[in-house]
Amino acid sequence: MTCFDKMNSLVLIAEDEAEIAHILHAYLERDGLRTAIAADGLIALDLHRSLRPDIVLLDLKMPCVDGYEVLTELRRRGGTPVIVVSALADSLDKLHALRIGADDYVVKPFNAQEVVGRVRAVLRRACSARPSVLQVRELEIDLISHSVAVASEESSFRSRLDLTLTEFRILAYMAHFPTRAFTRAELADACLPGSDALERTIDSHAGKLRRKLKLAGAHGYFESARGVGYRLVPLL
Repeated sequence: MTCFDKMNSLVLIAEDEAEIAHILHAYLERDGLRTAIAADGLIALDLHRSLRPDIVLLDLKMPCVDGYEVLTELRRRGGTPVIVVSALADSLDKLHALRIGADDYVVKPFNAQEVVGRVRAVLRRACSARPSVLQVRELEIDLISHSVAVASEESSFRSRLDLTLTEFRILAYMAHFPTRAFTRAELADACLPGSDALERTIDSHAGKLRRKLKLAGAHGYFESARGVGYRLVPLL
């Protein structure tokens, strides 16, 4: 997630009770958030790795891999915000989850609208802690002004790229992990939300971005990752 598109944030709901997962899904999507659902801890970890959600709603009593193990692994991987949503109301359970790294703790039964509010609050905190400008080689990507500058090696001059909103979203999304290979489906889901964009649409945007970057003197971007999709910069 980047601060410019909080409305399109992806929430991973790790919940084995289908009715509860459906309620959370309905309220979150009604508030403009995207969702993915994992019915057990192992699926939750797999989806976290493949989808890179902006926040996780995590039940502690999960099959296959319990919520504490999931939370521990998520903290090992990085700083994805996690809100525990659990029937375990004991203060020791709350304290243990918070010590492992949970950002918030909600006890079941819950008010779904309150959960949405807590998700928004945690996302705001996470967003404010992130840089507003991303630097990838000679690119400077400003997430607030939606502008991209290309620095010249010969001087301090910076040329500005004229990008569409979708092109900017794709570039900014990939810039957070510039050497990671992104699938076309993931890029379409994250950067063209609510559309029925086909994978070839992403190919078209990637091709236009590559050409615009080359014209501005920035070469070697949008490398094809065979069998996957694209990475922003080549692996060393």
